Amino acid sequence: MTDAASSLATVNAMIAALERRDVEAALAFFTDDVEYDNVPMGKVFGHDGIRQSLTPFLASCSEVEWIVHHEAATGDVVMNERTDRFHFPHKWAEVAVAGLFVLRDGKIALWRDYFDLAHAREQLS
Repeated sequence: MTDAASSLATVNAMIAALERRDVEAALAFFTDDVEYDNVPMGKVFGHDGIRQSLTPFLASCSEVEWIVHHEAATGDVVMNERTDRFHFPHKWAEVAVAGLFVLRDGKIALWRDYFDLAHAREQLS
């Protein structure tokens, strides 16, 4: 079991890598068999699943900012409430997200994000 402070640091370091739009750096924080469940959209598995899911989307943005409003950790479980912001050529899109992360051996083994898909599509259109 990972301690709460280490779990929180791992999740926040992964978020920082994605804010830099560096998917490859973010992958270092995940287990090889990670499950990424973008709840209203479906699951992907492993580094390749995350890479294929996030790389094209983040490449379409000029800036990414995830504002964490609240976060809590106990052992190897981290939860956060955030606003994920993405800058596209003509506007910022903002999506309210609740995230769950479960770590195994110091790496993220499960990443599950909950958000309103209709609102996200409206923001991202």
